[in-house]
Amino acid sequence: MKIAFIAHDGKKADLVNFAKAYESILSKHELYSTGTTGTRIMEQTKLQLHRFKSGPLGGDQEIGALIAKNLMDIVIFFRDPLTPQPHEPDILALLRLCDVYSIPLATNMGTAEILIHGLERGDLNWRTLIHEKENENK
Repeated sequence: MKIAFIAHDGKKADLVNFAKAYESILSKHELYSTGTTGTRIMEQTKLQLHRFKSGPLGGDQEIGALIAKNLMDIVIFFRDPLTPQPHEPDILALLRLCDVYSIPLATNMGTAEILIHGLERGDLNWRTLIHEKENENK
């Protein structure tokens, strides 16, 4: 599965701690992130991530482009709802794309844990079936 990580500044430490806690599960998947978030995760874990630009510089949109092509399976986006973000329209566009393409999205620790446990149990294997069907249609 392809998993994207995004975190606002006030939530980066939480996302790093999440990645540390679930490193053994996450290490079995392709991981992506926006700039600083990915750097911090890689500095504090053994996980390797493909890093895009930082969110305000287009990283959210780069991840959104993968979602629109059905090339992302899960998005874990620890948002800071109490701090205004200058790129709020980009954030809302990313959330909308997750809904349009039925991409599982966690915006907080509780939901992220449910997704990761579901991933480990095989509850998200339907994403693999979607990829297989797309490959058949090519």
